[in-house]
Amino acid sequence: MPRSRLYEMLRFVFVGGACFLLDYGLLYILTAYAGLYYLVSAAVSFTVSVFINYWLCLVCVFRGADAQTRRAKMLFFGSSIAGLGLNQLLMYSLVDLAHIHYMIAKLIAAGIVMLWNYVLKRRAVLGAS
Repeated sequence: MPRSRLYEMLRFVFVGGACFLLDYGLLYILTAYAGLYYLVSAAVSFTVSVFINYWLCLVCVFRGADAQTRRAKMLFFGSSIAGLGLNQLLMYSLVDLAHIHYMIAKLIAAGIVMLWNYVLKRRAVLGAS
């Protein structure tokens, strides 16, 4: 693996970690303090973190992605919508079916969705290279 790809992956993990903390914190605040149903909170927190993540990926992670095409943006956000669907499915399955606390379920779901996001967003931003 080229060194530049390793650094890119490290930047992706750092940005993703920061966005995860935002997502996780918002999930807790919206559920515990605002009284929203956990799946509504999960959708809102995920969506907010996706927009922040998008901007940070362009600025910090995938260098050379300044001239994004409309198609690349659609792929990026399309993968995010699919990631939201995967997140919601995992949250429902883990909380309602497996009876795992929603904050623990979010940790599990986030790990799975993170892998999904890296592969698809890299392709969306940089193409198939």
